[in-house]
Amino acid sequence: MVLGALVDHCDQLTAVVSVADDGGSSGRLRRDLGIVAPGDMRRCIAALTPPGLVRDALEHRFDTGVLDGHPAGNVMLASMLEVEDNVVAVMDAMVEMVGARGRVLPATAGKVDLIATAARGTVKGQVAVSESAAIESLRFSPGEPDVPTEVIAAIDQADVVVVGPGSLYTSVLAALVPGIRVALEATDALVVYIANLAAEPNETAGYDLADHIDAVRRHGVEPDVVLAARDALVPSGCEIMVVRADLVAAGKDTHDPVKLAAALDDVAALTRS
Repeated sequence: MVLGALVDHCDQLTAVVSVADDGGSSGRLRRDLGIVAPGDMRRCIAALTPPGLVRDALEHRFDTGVLDGHPAGNVMLASMLEVEDNVVAVMDAMVEMVGARGRVLPATAGKVDLIATAARGTVKGQVAVSESAAIESLRFSPGEPDVPTEVIAAIDQADVVVVGPGSLYTSVLAALVPGIRVALEATDALVVYIANLAAEPNETAGYDLADHIDAVRRHGVEPDVVLAARDALVPSGCEIMVVRADLVAAGKDTHDPVKLAAALDDVAALTRS
């Protein structure tokens, strides 16, 4: 969603995405081939690819035969990752091949698993974490996975770093491995956390804006600004600037890309003034 909002508003756009998925097509390819999970990377590339046949083909999901359940883009990435084990090189080649308007980088250079401490105890794997409630903390295996130097450079050179929206623990925080948190702390860029519009079943059941902000800060990320929906209840005594705006798509419960882009422009202008 946020990539669709920003693709026409940035001279240089870089997406950093978790490769910890262990469910569905990504999980099958990861287990069978020993590669990083391709699905979230594919979705980001598709979001940056101009509308048309190529983007449709990337997202086309086979529904018969040995490829049943696999999106074509996942299969293509899997074949490239079997030929070249440098994930950054693969992603750069894929971006060039499909004409995507931006760069997509993996948060980690190799495979990584999510481990959460939750109400039911310790759970491992993205699917298991997504099905858990009352999550206290999220960590990784290995504990400090290697972060590509290109990711650190992108954060260091950025004007604005946008965190979220997305599933809080299994998408947003899943990408914020220790090395990336250190880079966020060191960057001079404006760090904006886009809060989810509502809680999700299981992993954020019962969460309000304060809970979302607390989880992000509890995991070592201190945003400069939080961007939230106009009707969000700002927590009293919040130490972080919270900007509320009309972000919701008409008749839906999702972010509107046009409204989101405009709000981010306003936030950047506000902090520069």
